[in-house]
Parts: sequence; C-alpha cells; structure tokens
Amino acid sequence: MIYKPVEDSYLLTEVLKKELPELIIKNNNLKFLEIGAGSGIHLFTAEKIGVKKQNIFSSDIDKDSVNHCNLLGYNCIKSNLFENINDKYDLIIFNPPYLPEDSKEPSNSKIATTGGKKGDEIILSFLEQVKDYLNKNGKVFLLTSNLTPKIDFKKLGYKVKELGCEKLFYEQLCVWELVI
Repeated sequence: MIYKPVEDSYLLTEVLKKELPELIIKNNNLKFLEIGAGSGIHLFTAEKIGVKKQNIFSSDIDKDSVNHCNLLGYNCIKSNLFENINDKYDLIIFNPPYLPEDSKEPSNSKIATTGGKKGDEIILSFLEQVKDYLNKNGKVFLLTSNLTPKIDFKKLGYKVKELGCEKLFYEQLCVWELVI
C-alpha cells in the first residue's frame, strides 16, 4: 500500500524547500537518499529544487511504492531500512512509521504507520544504522511525533537542530537535522 501524503509528508516537504537550496549551493552534486519513499513526493520536491535526478535515490519496504517511484523515473529499490543500500549520501531523509502499535489498525496500513510496540523502534534502528551511510559532513532529516517516546539524539551521538514543527489537534510533528 503506497503511503499517501498527509501532514507529516507536507511538513517534510516544506523543510526540504527551505533547507535544500543552501545545501545545493554548498554541494551542487549532492547525493540524496530517502528511506521510505512512499508516493515519491519528496523525490519530486528534491528534483524540483535542484538535486540532479541521477543523484536522487530511494528505497521502500513496500513493493508497490518501489514500482510507483520507479515509474515516476526515480531510482528506488526494495529495502527494509538499509539492508539493500550500499552507498553513502550527503543527505538522507526519513519520514518513518512512528505510531505505537494499535491492535485495531488494519494490517495492510500498519507497515506505513506503525513504528513498533511503542512507536520508536524503527526510528531507533534507523538511527543506529544511518551513520554508516553518510558522507563526511552528511546530514539526516528525520521526522518525529510526540506520540512516540522522546529520543535523546545527543546520547545517540548526534548534533541536533530543529528544522520545523507543526502542531496538529492530536499530535506535534517535528523535523530534525542530525549530524555526526
């Protein structure tokens, strides 16, 4: 099931529009990776802002999302986080599944929304692995929700900067810039 863009996707899109131009000025050959590409909205945004299409890479655990992004002309592979990723990147973005497990949620949507029992397990696994896939001076843009346990990025070895937050009636979403 392809994850349809909603508030979290739109917040990350706005952050990309704000942050990517400066990153491209510093590195016009920026290598971009999105983990969990879903509908491809962020791939399109990166290309529109100026990331060279041949430098835009993505993955998703859902084969329909992979096929969809490839049909849009982007390089997308099936991968659970970094299991099939072999390169290093200047910017890695991730709008992860972050909701705590809900037994009432249909199983076909859980893969796109549920981040584990407490909601942070996929994020923590991502944070353990992503360091191995960043180029020197590389950055991570990660979306989180206050519906999951608060993550101590500094304790995990990251310098952190808040890039944007949005308060919804039921949660607060934030996008963080993480550097090693």
